[in-house]
Amino acid sequence: MIITITPLYAGLIALLFVTLSFRVISLRRSDRISLGDESRTDMAYRIRAHGNCAEYAPMGLILLAMAEMQGAPVWVLHLLGLMLLIGRVMHGWALCQTPQNLPIRVYGMMLTLMMITFAAIANIGHALL
Repeated sequence: MIITITPLYAGLIALLFVTLSFRVISLRRSDRISLGDESRTDMAYRIRAHGNCAEYAPMGLILLAMAEMQGAPVWVLHLLGLMLLIGRVMHGWALCQTPQNLPIRVYGMMLTLMMITFAAIANIGHALL
């Protein structure tokens, strides 16, 4: 089976990941920070925004791809994909703000975790039937 929906969201999330990477790199270059965050809050937030995307996005994309391979309806796949994408964008943007935008960050994390939970349950349910 050829999957066609997951690659769209994987590509968009990859672009988000690259954007978050460049935000870390640009601050490292401008402030000559070679390694770590040098106890700077702005650098720590950028590093965590990037790292958090690297931690959560792969699981969401794997679950999305499995749901697509199992024949989930197109509207469900787009709903799950949008939940993951919007959740990651909200979280990454909010965490990089100074001061941090906590409500948006929380909503972004909630969307991400809801997507992972819904996709996990759907995959388990389909596997057991």
